[in-house]
Amino acid sequence: MPTPPAKSHGRLSIKAAQKPRELLQDTPDIAGAWKAKVLTLYPEMFPGVLGHSLTGRALQEGRWGLEPIDIRLFARGKHRNVDDTPAGGGAGMVLRADVLGRAIDFADNGQRRADWPLVYLSPRGKPFTQQMAQRFSKARGITLLCGRFEGVDERVLEARQIEEVSLGDFVLTGGEIAAQALIDAAVRLLPDVLGNAESIEAESFSSGLLEHPHYTRPAEWEGRGIPEVLTSGHHAKVAAWRQEQGEALTKSRRPDLWAAYQQRIKPKK
Repeated sequence: MPTPPAKSHGRLSIKAAQKPRELLQDTPDIAGAWKAKVLTLYPEMFPGVLGHSLTGRALQEGRWGLEPIDIRLFARGKHRNVDDTPAGGGAGMVLRADVLGRAIDFADNGQRRADWPLVYLSPRGKPFTQQMAQRFSKARGITLLCGRFEGVDERVLEARQIEEVSLGDFVLTGGEIAAQALIDAAVRLLPDVLGNAESIEAESFSSGLLEHPHYTRPAEWEGRGIPEVLTSGHHAKVAAWRQEQGEALTKSRRPDLWAAYQQRIKPKK
């Protein structure tokens, strides 16, 4: 039986929402809880992986909320088109500014960007980082725009002050997978989702370094043992070993992170 949601979140928030509630059965909408609103042509893709494991349990307990919003509901005219051919010619289709503008305005509901970021998942956006995930998790919530086809009309990005974020130098068929990854990264930083604050503090990128190697039982596997320092019981030596390993891994695998880390710890004159 799921743990009751924390009372500090307040009462259930009741409002009309254009979303597929049948996909989010038994997930309470708690007023004051962090929420992700997702503008998408495929609301049935949610919660997807977010409905499982720690994020799924936290969703069921009302520690965070999810609201998929179907962009198609905001199309007008006889054919209710959400896209059109690109101006100037070219292959593919582009999501229309007028349709997206109405969908965004519905999702915004008067929220300030500082309190509630609006993000478009785009290959040309700023690279997504752990620091971004921390910033998003500290907001009241986030609205994510999932693109399709060749992208979205540039005018809506400018008019609605949309932040563009990229998961990496690759292209997906749509923004839904990227949106779920971003939400997962932010939700796991919310209070009481992981249940162990130390695991967040020690993981990769939190200190500017990649995380050290991990080991567990059995003590020997295929002729490989666990480093002796980890079984010594000497906490200071264990901490020093983990720091050294994190530095070595970062230096060899991510010279960009290593350079930034070196600059950060460099003594100020």
